[in-house]
Amino acid sequence: MMLQRRARLGMALLLCAVSFAGSSCAVRRRVISRLGAKPNQPLLTADPGSLVAYLNRQYEAVKNFTATVDMTPALGSAEENKVTEYKDVRAYILFRKPAAVRIVGLFPVIRTTAFDMVSDGADFKLSVPSKNRFITGLNAVQTPSANRLENLRPQHFVDALLVPPPDLDRVMIENFTDEEDAFFILHEVEEKNGALLLRRNIWFSRVNLTIARQMIFDDAGNILSDARYSDWQNYNNVGFPKHIEVNRPRDGYGLVVDLVKMEINTGVPDAKFVLDQPAGSTLQVVGRPAGSAPAGSASPPRK
Repeated sequence: MMLQRRARLGMALLLCAVSFAGSSCAVRRRVISRLGAKPNQPLLTADPGSLVAYLNRQYEAVKNFTATVDMTPALGSAEENKVTEYKDVRAYILFRKPAAVRIVGLFPVIRTTAFDMVSDGADFKLSVPSKNRFITGLNAVQTPSANRLENLRPQHFVDALLVPPPDLDRVMIENFTDEEDAFFILHEVEEKNGALLLRRNIWFSRVNLTIARQMIFDDAGNILSDARYSDWQNYNNVGFPKHIEVNRPRDGYGLVVDLVKMEINTGVPDAKFVLDQPAGSTLQVVGRPAGSAPAGSASPPRK
């Protein structure tokens, strides 16, 4: 008798389980939504070799470019919990490999020159007409200045706009995929004085394998540069992100860049990379030991 009751109870529990399993009220379905992905779109797969090969192709494809951009500079950082944005800055960026870059920024509305920067890769020059100042020095910021303007370097733009490929034997891959995000992350490492240091993270969207983010670190693991890329377009048959966000917390500033016009590999002449000190402006030398000679005229690199 007891066995019969247990059998009937077991059957009842089984029927309840089957009934609930078939009921939409008892099943919670989670909708997976990822930015840029279509409904039910399968995620792409890759390995370190294919991602490094893609970076090589992308980097080698750009020899030079001339860009008109809308820029939103911001002073401060997330760590300081204070960021001040400056809207509606039109700028022109000129670049030629290996390291020649020039950036001219215009004030909002009136469109007069707010700043003019040039670099040959080692030294930089910065003209600020509104302050009648002309700043020269090394590209590397040895000690960040409290005056954020003095931390601005043309090379920072190049570091963010172009993503140089790492050595394949110095990277490891992470598959970072959850309900909201789907990325492959290449971690670039370096051995220094017996310690393994993280140098860069390069993020790839698993929706289309385009570059989504690049983070550059110092020896202590602090973020030097954090650049995010989106809305990839073809310019002169070369892929390039139309929207770029750059944060440099150590230097205390950031940028949001939206491409208005882009011409890739149409050539940039030598004269575009020459910036002379305006007559009557005050010269300031930064990032050099006391008594050393200031940077001379920024000469363009050899072709």
